[in-house]
Amino acid sequence: MSEPMPSNVRPGGRPIDEQSLGELVATVSRDLSVLVHKEMELAKTEITDDLKRAGMGAGLLGGGGFFAYVGLLFGSVAAAFGISALGLDLGWAFFIVAGAYFLLAGLLALIGIKSVQKVGPPQRTISTVKQGLAWARHPRRDPGDGHKVTPRTP
Repeated sequence: MSEPMPSNVRPGGRPIDEQSLGELVATVSRDLSVLVHKEMELAKTEITDDLKRAGMGAGLLGGGGFFAYVGLLFGSVAAAFGISALGLDLGWAFFIVAGAYFLLAGLLALIGIKSVQKVGPPQRTISTVKQGLAWARHPRRDPGDGHKVTPRTP
């Protein structure tokens, strides 16, 4: 059985205290590269799984929408025949059903237009970007009130 490796020795390597600065930088660079590569693989795996689920969900929503549309068509025909059974001519019954749909479409369009007109620029984002730019120009000033920021001591 092997002894546990001291914390200042990398597996298969020399103690950190005995490595040159170049070796340490190369080790850090290699470890960072491996870490970034592994993180990219994890992100790809997670995104692929999420996209599969989203695709399945979109397909199911599309199927549900299609069947709702077919149901609406059959319901409309049934409503027209129902109105006709009340004694109105069949042509007028279908015309009344179509008129009801046009009224509903107009109402939804008006509500949609009013909703879109309320949309404005992202004020909070604009404000934080302006503050960030102000700080980047003068990093020693507080962007909120213009006073100097005292440096922190460790």
